[in-house]
Amino acid sequence: MWGVPMKCPYCGYEESKVIDSRPADEGERIRRRRECLSCNKRFTTHEVIETVPIIVVKRDKSREVFDRNKLRAGFLHACEKRPVSIDQIEKMVDTIESSLQASLDREVTSGKIGELAMDQLKNVDEVAYVRFASVYRQFKDINTFMEELNKLLKEK
Repeated sequence: MWGVPMKCPYCGYEESKVIDSRPADEGERIRRRRECLSCNKRFTTHEVIETVPIIVVKRDKSREVFDRNKLRAGFLHACEKRPVSIDQIEKMVDTIESSLQASLDREVTSGKIGELAMDQLKNVDEVAYVRFASVYRQFKDINTFMEELNKLLKEK
């Protein structure tokens, strides 16, 4: 099976053959084992589906490209010293990113992303949820903090 020209990382030759292909990252990527046609060394490549960038409209109306690393950092901060695994955080980030990609909207407000993040956290860890909500909703005082806690208690 012949592949698209792929530069060998060892000798720089531009042709290789595909030895093996398999899905990776739950079908989001394709992992290919290749063999250089010049030096016969093997290497791995990953193909990723190109997506249309999602633009985030922030509170101040500025726009920036969606960055899953920022979302992950927010989750990591909220889940600090909580029994939430990195795998759980990655799944939450993946779920939100997939949801955004699946929507037909190419622009999304930071508020929408914040709500999606809180929905994910609420099901994983309530303390992390309240931590995230306190930053995201910019609690002004203890009363707004208590209102959020009371809403959480009512939902239980």
